[in-house]
Amino acid sequence: MTFDPTILEPYLGDLAAGARLTALACALALAGALVLGIAVALMRTASGSQARRIANLYVDVFRNVPFIVQLFFLFYGLPEIGVELSAFATGVLALSLAGGAFVSDVIRSGILALEPGVLEAAQVSGLSRLAIYRRIVLPIALRTSIRPLGAVFVNLILTSSILSAITLNELTGAAKIVASDTFAPFEVYALLLVVYAFMTWLVSLASGALHRRLNRNLA
Repeated sequence: MTFDPTILEPYLGDLAAGARLTALACALALAGALVLGIAVALMRTASGSQARRIANLYVDVFRNVPFIVQLFFLFYGLPEIGVELSAFATGVLALSLAGGAFVSDVIRSGILALEPGVLEAAQVSGLSRLAIYRRIVLPIALRTSIRPLGAVFVNLILTSSILSAITLNELTGAAKIVASDTFAPFEVYALLLVVYAFMTWLVSLASGALHRRLNRNLA
C-alpha cells in the first residue's frame, strides 16, 4: 500500500468547510453549556432543596446517558411531538445540554472551593446575595476553573464527531463522504487524526494561557 496524500487535494475545501462547521457548532455549544452550567451550579449550591434536586437530576441524566442516545432523541424523537430542528441546531443543542452537565460540576467545584471568609466578608459588607454571587463568587469560581473548562471544550470537540450520525456534514461527516468518493480511507482518516489533534491542542494551549493570565497575581 502506498500513502498518497495528494489524492485529497480536490477535497480539501470540503474538509475545511466541515472543520469550520465543527468549530462553529462547538463554539455555540460552549456558550450554551457555560450559561446552562452556571445556572445549574448555582441551583446545586442553593439553599432550596427543590432546586438542588432538579439540578442534580439534570446532571445525572446527561452524564449517565450515552451522548448518541441524547442526540437521537432530540433529532428523531422530538419531531414525534411536533418539535422539529435542523441537524445543526440539534447538534448544538445536544452538545450544550451534555456539556452543561459537566460545566456545572466544574463551576460548582469552584464555588465550593471558596474560602468561607470571603463570603463572610461580603455578607458583612451589606451586599445582597445576588450581588455577592455576581461580583465575587462567580468571577473567582470562573477564574479558577479555566483549565477544567478547557478540558470540557476539548471534550465537546471530540464528541462533535458523533453529529455525523444525524447527517450533519461537520468534519467527520465530510471525511466519510471524501473517503467513500476516493476509496482512500487511510489518507482521509490520517488527516482527520491530525486535524482533531491540532484543534484540541489549540484549545488546551489557549486555556492554559488564559489561566496563567487570569491567575498571574496569585502566584
